[in-house]
Amino acid sequence: MRKTFLAPTLLSVCVTVHAATDQLSYIDLKRSPDAAWTVSGGVTNALAEVAPRVWSNAVARVEMPATPAGTQVRVSAPGVALETVGMRWTCEWPASTKLLGDTWERSYGDLAWRSLAAARPMPWYFLASDGRVTHGYGVVVQPNALCCWTADKGGLALALDVRAGGVGVQLGTRTLEACTVVSRAWVANETPFQSGAAFCRQMCPKPRLAKEPVYGFNDWYCAYGVNTGTNFLADAGFVTALIPEAKNRPYLVMDDGWQVNPPAKQGVSGFGPWTHSNARFAMDMATFAQRVKALNAKPGLWYRPLYAWAEVPESWRLKKARDYMDPTLPEVKRQIAEDMTRFRAWGFQLVKIDYLTFDMNNRWGYNLGDKVVHDDRAWADSSRTTAEVMLDLYRTMRQGAGDGVVIIGCNALSHLAAGLFELQRTGDDTSGLEWKRTRQNGVNTLAFRAVQDRAFFAVDSDCVGLAHAGAVPWEKNRQWLDLVARSGTPLFVSWRRQLAGPEERKALREAFLRASQPAPTAEPLDWMETAAPKHWRFGKEEVTYNWDE
Repeated sequence: MRKTFLAPTLLSVCVTVHAATDQLSYIDLKRSPDAAWTVSGGVTNALAEVAPRVWSNAVARVEMPATPAGTQVRVSAPGVALETVGMRWTCEWPASTKLLGDTWERSYGDLAWRSLAAARPMPWYFLASDGRVTHGYGVVVQPNALCCWTADKGGLALALDVRAGGVGVQLGTRTLEACTVVSRAWVANETPFQSGAAFCRQMCPKPRLAKEPVYGFNDWYCAYGVNTGTNFLADAGFVTALIPEAKNRPYLVMDDGWQVNPPAKQGVSGFGPWTHSNARFAMDMATFAQRVKALNAKPGLWYRPLYAWAEVPESWRLKKARDYMDPTLPEVKRQIAEDMTRFRAWGFQLVKIDYLTFDMNNRWGYNLGDKVVHDDRAWADSSRTTAEVMLDLYRTMRQGAGDGVVIIGCNALSHLAAGLFELQRTGDDTSGLEWKRTRQNGVNTLAFRAVQDRAFFAVDSDCVGLAHAGAVPWEKNRQWLDLVARSGTPLFVSWRRQLAGPEERKALREAFLRASQPAPTAEPLDWMETAAPKHWRFGKEEVTYNWDE
């Protein structure tokens, strides 16, 4: 069945027939690399293979045993501050090869299939395709190093950033289990999307998923942090009244603005402490959660764990970034664990955890390049890598939340969140005020990270928002709502109840009922030609959208 949404567009599919000799070659990363090196003190030193799958130089020893899961990388470097371990496999990529790389955290409307470019960083993993054959190269999720790939006509390289913050890690006598390198060859008759999804499942054999599809309401693009308990409950009540018959009930998520130090103005984020609500709520948060549950819905809230407020002790702060707390300190971890446990005790069933990368490095994902941390900030504990520290923090939050709380990671390092958080905000903010931003960030991230859906986590491509009448054309928001609702991924709307007329109410109701039920993940059909795919497959049905202004 084929459906054209709004503006009819003819989908033409061009298939190139490849002879067997022209097929894109597969590089099996189970084999030992052709070269390896380390960086310490800013100096690069080649590693020599001193025994099968064992590399060594004056500062480090790297073992790369082959295991059923992939090639493990084990690093020891006693007596030095180690920064990077690198390795390279030689091959010949055809000039026509296209690559799709991932990003460190969220994407920013910048994902696309691109030609070979030696300097382009591809965090965590990448797909290589000639349009028919698609292979995957990456590392298993939750590595203990920040892993970044590059590829050129002569081969592919992997750089493992093992620094502690912005300085070299002091491993001492221990051996770092840095990562497990994996690759996957194309299987006959797979589309590039199917190959990518299968490779993501290989990289994350044990995803953590919610028991039922996640959907509902989030108030950020209604209020942008200037919210009240009364108004939220009224908007939330509007949402739940649309779908009284849905057995899987919606989540109603109070975003930034509930805490005692809310944002000072619209669009600016607030900070803790996270012990109670502010005067605009006129009730404690346990009561607020009960009020949401009385609407036959599941309460959720927003949390920014690493941003320091005025009363945070100086000893808890990063020495070179005093506005942020040091995630290596036991006192900080204890505080964060207590926050998560408190949210659960109040009765909240979802926590959206935000700013997890920015508050570590003061940079957004589009400014990271091949490194997550760009300055020389040092943590109190320099014996653990950045990846180890952030994994420890994510696991601490997971433990504090327990099994009854769904976690959305927002601005989290995606490959570290996989298997720990049920949902991941995979793109930068959409908008309740500007359609261009929703098109750029929402459509792009859903198209290019849907391969991760239910393989790493459920892919949250952000809200369908409307803050002011006429701010976003209903014609466009209706299509975005339809796409997300059909996609099998989480659907959140951020819609002022006063702005929903009969047509909007009908569309919202249909979208919620659809999103409340399990569905296969949507497949973009023209994603190799555009950054904002218009043509999508939902099971056996195909739909064409019109995203143009």
